[in-house]
Amino acid sequence: MIAPLEPPASHQLSAAEGWLELGNPAEAAAELAGLDPEWAAHPSVLELNWQIAAHASKWEACLALASQMVALHPELPAGYIHRSYSLHELQRTAEARDLLQPALDLFPDEEILRYNLACYECRLGNLPGARQWLGNIFRRKDAMTWRRAAQSDPDLASLWPELTEL
Repeated sequence: MIAPLEPPASHQLSAAEGWLELGNPAEAAAELAGLDPEWAAHPSVLELNWQIAAHASKWEACLALASQMVALHPELPAGYIHRSYSLHELQRTAEARDLLQPALDLFPDEEILRYNLACYECRLGNLPGARQWLGNIFRRKDAMTWRRAAQSDPDLASLWPELTEL
């Protein structure tokens, strides 16, 4: 079990989240930089550091943070998702797909895994594979949420004309 952040670290994390929500990643990063080093590897801190780096499109930094998340907290899906997304943004989409697929065995109920795999397959030109992943998602709960996301996702643009049929 992951211990929750304790004050003052929990307050600093909340402040950093607030700064990021306000569109000020520099202040968010400064807030996190003030944390006691004992909290640096906490999943909430790693997650927010990833969000800050992603906001700035620092994908190499994102990849390092996500890889750390996977190594330190393999029981949480976020690290796997962020690692693959970072790889995808670095134009390493085949690697992103290959590293994300095994996460399905660990987190079978995480729909975002299937959605991201559909995006990666589509970008790699494997439209049948992308259709299969999307069809799987569209048969599950929250299908309308995923359909709406797919209709505007540039990674799935090749499938936009047929999304209503999946």
